[in-house]
Amino acid sequence: MTEVEVEVEPGEAGFDAKRLHRLGDHLDKYVDEGHLPGVNVLVSREGKIVYRHMYGQRDMERALPVEADTIYRFYSMTKPITSVAIMQLYERGAFQLKDPISNWIPSFAQSQVFVGGDAENPQTREASRAISIHDLLTHTSGLTYFFHMAHVVDEMYRRAGFDWTTSPGDLESQCDILASLPLLFDPGTEWNYSYSTDVLGRLIEVMSGMSLDAYFKRNIFEPLGMVDTDFSVPSEKQERFASCYYPNGEARQVALLDDAQRSRYLHEPPAFSGGGGLVSTLADYHLFTQALRNGGSLDGQRIVGRKTLDFMTSNHLPGGVDLTEYGRPLFSETAYDGVGFGLGFSVVIDPAKAKVLCQKGEYAWGGAASTAFWIDPVEDLTVIFLTQLLPSSTHPIRPEMKTLVYQALE
Repeated sequence: MTEVEVEVEPGEAGFDAKRLHRLGDHLDKYVDEGHLPGVNVLVSREGKIVYRHMYGQRDMERALPVEADTIYRFYSMTKPITSVAIMQLYERGAFQLKDPISNWIPSFAQSQVFVGGDAENPQTREASRAISIHDLLTHTSGLTYFFHMAHVVDEMYRRAGFDWTTSPGDLESQCDILASLPLLFDPGTEWNYSYSTDVLGRLIEVMSGMSLDAYFKRNIFEPLGMVDTDFSVPSEKQERFASCYYPNGEARQVALLDDAQRSRYLHEPPAFSGGGGLVSTLADYHLFTQALRNGGSLDGQRIVGRKTLDFMTSNHLPGGVDLTEYGRPLFSETAYDGVGFGLGFSVVIDPAKAKVLCQKGEYAWGGAASTAFWIDPVEDLTVIFLTQLLPSSTHPIRPEMKTLVYQALE
């Protein structure tokens, strides 16, 4: 499936068509003003596509337009796929969520927590308990990311070789290095966006006996017909690949960051990143989100159980609190106010506190290059937005899109 076309008119699906077109008009302004290279958006309701919009370019240097089959860097929109994959193994009895990850990755058996010092001479103490699989799924493991630039441990990650373009060795080696670095906090005591989902990817490999890419293909991509989703772009698809951009200077005009024809994504990576390594298309991710919207199955192919998915898209933060109360005020692919976190997804728990037009129970995630999706089970609504501008915090596109979609409902 490469084509994604409107299947039902907006008015037949409970939308005011004129008001819904405000969405494309608004996004086009970002492109016309030089703030985004191009946009690609899909809105579906009750399993039918009601709105499609493409505008701008996938490769500004070569004047190549955004097309239905354009291939994008999905970055952290890989995480929901990895989370579903590990829960498939949970459904097969491979583990319990409380199990320590050291059962499969022994280097995590003696986790230490940072208490003082600097990156060269950190002071640590033994963690109060072991990191569990549930901690990884909920980002409460105590791990972090190199790009937070907020803590000594973040610096230690950078010194260990973690950055945007390189990583230290294969996935097994990376996990052993992560295990050797101190945690930010005791597992289960705070929320912090981190390499947790990459470690989940390694757990999938160990438990299944398969490489992460092979596991994804057999258990998710092939059953759903996701033919353009992988950890690299093959040569025959290179022409379809989008370049990635960044906001340059105070005017935040787009400038080339990663040339599609010279990108590292044209080669197989040294490690398969379950936290942010996939490239994909609008059509492929639409298949994945429709399987989620349909309770875990699509066209007779079930990738996860209905009850399991309900469990994953519930708020798992202790006491039902939101990320503001439990998380560190650092970058992630979600807002914090009124938003909880499940097993691989953000979950809206209080729209009024979020101060964004949205729906309680809506679950979502996004990627570093400003991509995003959300699923609203109440309104039976799915939205996917694709572009390539890093970082995703550059513009308030996600809350703006929610306003523009929900205001169009009859």
